[in-house]
Formats: sequence, structure tokens, C-alpha cells
Amino acid sequence: MTTHFLVLDAGTGSGRAVIFDRQGSQIGFSQKEWSHLPEPGVPGSMGFDTDAAWALLSGAIADALDRCGLSGADIAAISSTSMREGIVLYDEKGTELWACANVDSRAGAEVAALKAADPDMERTFYRISGETFALGALPRLNWVRANRPEIFEQVHSLSMINDWIGARLTGEITVEPTNGSTNGLMDLDTRDWSDELIARAGLERSMFPRVVQPGAVVGHVSATAARETGLAAGTPFVAGGGDVQLGAVGLGVLEMGETAILGGTFWQQIVNIPQGKVDETMRLRVNAAAPDAMNQAEAITFFVGLAARWFRDVFATEEKRQAEEQGRDAYDLLEDLAMQVPAGAHGIIPIFSDAMNFGNWYHAAPSFLNLSIDPEIASKGAMFRALQENAAIVAMENLQRVEAFAGFGTNGPIVMAGGASKGRLWPQIVADVTGRPLRIPVVREATALGGAAAAATGIGQFASLAEAGRAFVRWEREVEPDTANRNVYDEARERWRTAYAAQLRLVDDGITTSMWRAPGT
Repeated sequence: MTTHFLVLDAGTGSGRAVIFDRQGSQIGFSQKEWSHLPEPGVPGSMGFDTDAAWALLSGAIADALDRCGLSGADIAAISSTSMREGIVLYDEKGTELWACANVDSRAGAEVAALKAADPDMERTFYRISGETFALGALPRLNWVRANRPEIFEQVHSLSMINDWIGARLTGEITVEPTNGSTNGLMDLDTRDWSDELIARAGLERSMFPRVVQPGAVVGHVSATAARETGLAAGTPFVAGGGDVQLGAVGLGVLEMGETAILGGTFWQQIVNIPQGKVDETMRLRVNAAAPDAMNQAEAITFFVGLAARWFRDVFATEEKRQAEEQGRDAYDLLEDLAMQVPAGAHGIIPIFSDAMNFGNWYHAAPSFLNLSIDPEIASKGAMFRALQENAAIVAMENLQRVEAFAGFGTNGPIVMAGGASKGRLWPQIVADVTGRPLRIPVVREATALGGAAAAATGIGQFASLAEAGRAFVRWEREVEPDTANRNVYDEARERWRTAYAAQLRLVDDGITTSMWRAPGT
């Protein structure tokens, strides 16, 4: 009897295979870290190696099954999720020709050309799709057309990366609207491709495959994919979605106005909103939500998880060694050190991600400001705590923008999930900075749990994705804000705002190099 669900997650920093039982309890997990390498001679590029990624995902499937004593025959249905914005191009046989990861920024000249040709074009696209050109598919497709014409001539179809997983498993190339909406060529109101935008882009409508809603069966595992993965041929593959939108399902964030922070490689702050509303300032993005007839307003905090990983790998080699000896996580040991540091981290100001400004999106050079040569002040624990506090401060800035635009200001709980929610200290810092309680779910891999909800819906266990999400989510704890720290963090926010503006001016003057810059800015 098929008793479990498998979710495959192609994230920015890793590929994961996560196994759930029919009640939505996570029982198996395997993660393979990966990096997306630049193409030689292509500044800003971040390629997605489909063959290497598939090999890692196939290995993760075998590991996850082995760890919980299951075989491919035990899997009732499979779904997928991934980083958003990344696209895969295929030839007419369904073979991958070219792919890029989410924050690939090679297409700066193409964005500039689009804006120069028609200054109103980006705003027109935004009003229909909720996306600017910063991470959209059109500038990247134009780059391929101009720089890799031999590839572009062969392009028969495209998909997002979570849909690519389905294509590898079933041979069916489709797109679902949650991640599909992040490519800037979909209509948020119809949850389908926009013929108007595709025509304005000068692209062939035939390139854009059929749209399948989250929770619908796409196809079944092929004999080839079964040999590669150890899964059973004929297992249903169900459309999943973008990591954030499925994460909202896994967190039970399913009603209008509900708010969540997903704390992974990037942090996302989201609020559910009605269809038919976009941000006229173009600072925020709007995407299709996984449940039908609802959108999500969203802000993104860049590279939070990657910054923490960088700090761990560069400064915490001793903690990594101790963690291996003790059977603990190196981040847990870093939090031990950070918890010995007072709120405010002795005034250290990290400069990494900025609050989101979708229409003019770039970041300062990564830096730590206001360090001291006193090792009791600028210690490893203080710097790591400062990183954690800074992530919470930028999340607060973004939440205020999202909620102001959405018109759903609230002092109610914020749902928090992802890797950051596993910490003992980081959720407390977020609660203290925002002044709002946090709800932490039992299953921290909320995105994968949303994928399990999609898989369960696809085989008829639930009537809708929303019903599945409500049934699967369970809460571990609530974190109440410590009001004694509020003034400290309010002052830290003001210092960060001033310091970040000054650091952006250094980028503008060519003194320092932006951590990341959207194409065309």
C-alpha cells in the first residue's frame, strides 16, 4: 500500500527530498548543498546545471527513502517546489537547452534596452503580472536571443524549476501559476499566460506550455525516471508551486490578511491579498497564491541564510568541528555564543540586505560597521548575533511596507518557518524587533509540507489545497516578544537606516561593489 508523500525541493542553496506520512508528519529528509556557478565571461550570471542538480536530487531521494526504511513503492504521490524566477528552456524533444537560477543578473543591458525603448513598458507589465523586469523571464530570454542565438533558435518551450522536476519525472512540460507568475509573463487575475504581454515581448505563444493548477496531477513517473531515482514507475506527480507560496500553505496561512515570514536562504515576508491589487510604488511584488482566487504581496530580504552560512564557514571552523564531535549543529553552537551578548550586539551594524525596492533594486557592499578591537565587544558571538538582529530589522522594514500596501495592518501573530525558526535565539529576536508574537510550526520545512498538501490533494485525500493545509499544520510553540528590548531594537533600526543609506552612496560613487544589483539598475 502506498502510504507516503515525497516532496522534491530545488532551493537556492540546496536540493532536498522530504517524505511525509498521510497525516502530514515529516518522517524522512535528505539535503544536498549545491552552488550555482557563473558562466565563463558572463558577469552576473548564475547558471542552473540541470544534470548536476538532477543527480543530487536523485541521490537525496535514495537517502531519504533509506533513512526511513521505505522504498519507491511506498510513495503515493510526488510533488515539487523550488526557488522562484529561475527558468529552464527545452528543445522540441523536451531536452534542456539552458537554465538559470533565481537571482541571475546577467541581463542588465536587456533590461536597460526594454526601458529605453518604452519607458512605460515595465509598469504595464507590472500592472498585469505583479513583476518588474528585475527577475523576470523576458530580459533573460532576450539575453539568450542576443548572445546564444544557436540555443534560442532551438527553444520549443520553457518552464520554472519546480516544473522542470515534474518534466524530469514524467516527460510532461507544464507550468503552475505560483512560480509561473514570478516570470512576469502571466496575468495575476486569470492565473494563466498573458497573451498581451507575450505579444509585447515579441515571443511565440507556442513557447508557453499548458498551465496546471497546484494540487492537480501532471503525469506519472516514467520508466526512465524510476531507474534514475528508485521511485516506482506510474507514481502520480502533482503540480506543486513556488517555495514561498507552498510555504504559506504548509503554515496554514490561507486566509486574507494573514502574515508570515519564511526564514531560509532568502527571507520572505508575505501577506495574503485579494486579486486585482498591485503596489503603485512598485516597491513590492505580487504573486499568485497557491489557493485559487487569491494573491500574495511579498517583500524579500536577500541572502540571509547565505550570509549565515558564509559566517559559519569562514569564522566558525572550530564550532563546526565541535558540532561534529557532539552531534549538534554548528549554528546551535553559534547561538550559544550569541546568547551571551546583550540585545543590540554592542552596536555592530551589519550591511547585507536592504529593504525591498522592486523597481530600483540593489544592495550595498556586504560589511560589518562599528566593530571594535576589543575582543569582548567584537566577538564571534556578537557578530553572529548582529547578523541575526539585522535580518529581523530588515524583515520588520519589509513587513511594514507589505502591510501598508495591502491595507491589512495588524498586531496579530506572525507565522515563522524555515531554517531560521529552528533556532532558540533567532525567533526571539524577530519577536522582539517586531513587537509581535511568533507562531512556530511543528514541521519547520513548511514549503515541503505545502508540497505534501498538494500531493495529498492530487490523489483525492482532500477536496482542496486549503483544506489540506489546514489539516496538516500543527504548532510547536509561540514566542512572545520581550518588551524590554523594544527600545534597543528601535534605535538599532534607525542606526541601520542611516548607515545603509551611506553605504549605498559608496556604491553609487564607485567606491564599493554592490552585493547584488537587479539587471538594469
